[in-house]
Amino acid sequence: MRPLWLCWALWALPLAGPGAALTEERVLGSLLRQLRLSEAPVLDGADVERLIIPAHVRAQYVALLQRSHGARSRGKRFSQNFREVAGRFLVSEVSSHLLVFDMEQRLPPHSELVQAVLRLFQEPVPKAALRSHERLFPRSDRARVTVQWLHVRDDGSNRTSLIDSRLVSIHESGWKALDVTDAVNFWQQLRRPRQSLLLQVSVQREHLGPLASSAHTLVRFASQGPSGAGQREPQLELHTLDLRDYGAQGNCDPKAPATEGTRCCRREVYIDLQGMKWAENWVLEPPGFLAYECVGTCQQPPEPLTFKWPFLGPRQCIASETTSLPMIVSIPEGGKPRPQVVSLPNMRVQKCSCASDGAPVPRKLEP
Repeated sequence: MRPLWLCWALWALPLAGPGAALTEERVLGSLLRQLRLSEAPVLDGADVERLIIPAHVRAQYVALLQRSHGARSRGKRFSQNFREVAGRFLVSEVSSHLLVFDMEQRLPPHSELVQAVLRLFQEPVPKAALRSHERLFPRSDRARVTVQWLHVRDDGSNRTSLIDSRLVSIHESGWKALDVTDAVNFWQQLRRPRQSLLLQVSVQREHLGPLASSAHTLVRFASQGPSGAGQREPQLELHTLDLRDYGAQGNCDPKAPATEGTRCCRREVYIDLQGMKWAENWVLEPPGFLAYECVGTCQQPPEPLTFKWPFLGPRQCIASETTSLPMIVSIPEGGKPRPQVVSLPNMRVQKCSCASDGAPVPRKLEP
């Protein structure tokens, strides 16, 4: 029997880093967490041999097994390339703007989006308007800029999703950057390359209430600057990575051993539960399973590109998609074992990718 302190340590043990090899301790720790146990139960072999798994328990296990092949958990992703898309003000009012971007063929094939940045030019506020505002609101000089993705449904109805929101000062002017990565991800999930990307930008009060500052009325975004200043239309920067160079290669070659020069790939790993002492008389199904692991290395971006994202770590070979592992275990109840179905999350690797620690996970578009 394992020492009690070790079992508690395994219960609290977090999952290893993505792509790490699945170990006996990880499987046991996950099973203890799901069942809220401090240690593996010790069961009498004779009682377990006489145990009959009811049909409804078997059906539940099979249903989870089938579902695990379709339901995948996505991990982090990252990319490195850059292109710029010019947009235009489709509708522009004092504190609200509707921007449209033609996205057809803007994202190259075999690429992955890491970041989309919306750049808007904030016009300088006239000095007379600034002096008037400072007399009325001497301590308030900021406004909130909010970006929403506008989705026009097939039936003609609209829906919006909050993308980014931040404060700007009325004393500043020039280009302002907002992160609209989620909006481009949502647009990609529609799978309609000819449909334009619509972004709704609004300028609002920093605080609510009848005495709130009116600084938001002084924030203006221009489509064209003063004479000689050049075009200042909204810009959409798309940062992507060519996965043919910087991505994983899929499954490993079973005939070639993994070395330091092996490109990131998914390698088969069989977990033999029958050979684990703690699983004896406890884990009824399955006797073992293919877990897979991510091995190999990832190509790093050149130094000039790395400098643009200093908060991201080196690119690593990680498990970007995983599935759960259903199990049937015997639980002591009233002196006799009772079969129970449990599902262990993130036990089997479905896909390996190259990613940097810190890259965000894209949101899923809700219906």
